[in-house]
Amino acid sequence: MTAPLTPPHQPSSNGPWQTPPEWGGQGGTGGTGGTGGTGGPGDPHSGGVPEPQEERDLRSELLRAAVVTVLVTVAGIGLGLLWLWLAPRVPLISDGTAVFLRDSEGEEAIGADGTFVLLALAFGALSAALVFLFHRRGGIALVVGLALGGLLGSVLAWRLGVWLGPDQDVVAHARAVGKGVVFDAPLQLLSKGALLAWPLGAMAVHLGLTALFGPRDPEPEWGVYPGWAAGGPVPGPGASGAGSPAGGGAPPVPPTES
Repeated sequence: MTAPLTPPHQPSSNGPWQTPPEWGGQGGTGGTGGTGGTGGPGDPHSGGVPEPQEERDLRSELLRAAVVTVLVTVAGIGLGLLWLWLAPRVPLISDGTAVFLRDSEGEEAIGADGTFVLLALAFGALSAALVFLFHRRGGIALVVGLALGGLLGSVLAWRLGVWLGPDQDVVAHARAVGKGVVFDAPLQLLSKGALLAWPLGAMAVHLGLTALFGPRDPEPEWGVYPGWAAGGPVPGPGASGAGSPAGGGAPPVPPTES
């Protein structure tokens, strides 16, 4: 009698190429489980792919820049109130038929622009110092947010000062106060370039603080030879060769024939 043969559809339990049961996969090729197994590191169904560190840093930097933009813009309310308080007034007077400058040689209108510029520069320096203090490792997005917030804050301060200032309708104001009564002209910003004082000052101050007190890149570390650490001679060009002397120095020079 002969022993019963193994059915062709069932692998032998003693076969050397049998797939181990712990690999488990259906339809694995060659016992590797590369295509039929589940739960491996490269399986897309085994779990979410971790977010790269660069994307997390970029998202955090953009969030900080957005917060800085909003806070600096809101600070424009303070600039507008100070400009309204400190800007010189332009006196006007009416004779009943027309409105004239009381002092035709006065420089109050220019003084209003100068006051706005000086205040905006001060606000720019203060905002840049605070941003650098709380976010010393800020990148380009933080600087852009600081500049954008300064520009929006300047526009907000300008419109707020004009809105809270004297009446914009000069004729109606002159009629209301009467003939020969001095009244203030509307608060105006004649030079719109003054709106750039805050963002330009903020970027300049932030750049200076970063150059002086910002974090420095680590210095590269150079390799140290054992002979240097022990105080020995500096190895020559052939020090690493097989025929170099035991001391690690340059090979002796043979005497020349006279």
